[in-house]
Amino acid sequence: MTNKDNLEIIFHPDSAESLTHPFYKKQIVFTGALSTMTRSEAAKQVKACGGSLQGAVTQQTDFVILGDKRRGISSKQHKAEQLVTQGHDIQILIEDDFLWLISIPKEIDK
Repeated sequence: MTNKDNLEIIFHPDSAESLTHPFYKKQIVFTGALSTMTRSEAAKQVKACGGSLQGAVTQQTDFVILGDKRRGISSKQHKAEQLVTQGHDIQILIEDDFLWLISIPKEIDK
């Protein structure tokens, strides 16, 4: 069979292999108050997904979660945006995106 579109086809050798949660082994920082849960509840959700919390944004930060109840740009968001412009891979998410991510099963079966 030929591949007319010249697309790369990837076969996974182990169909029982599972994918991990996007927060697994990631460093997460919250800024601003969350409207749907306390910071403590959000921390428990992150830890249940295998992630860790940081108090400040650093080069090791993977995600910055922006609470809905924030006023303007926080110093944490500003620092994250600076690091992104310097080439660091930091995802800045609004609270709704965070809620969607924590709703993903902790281990995703193929």
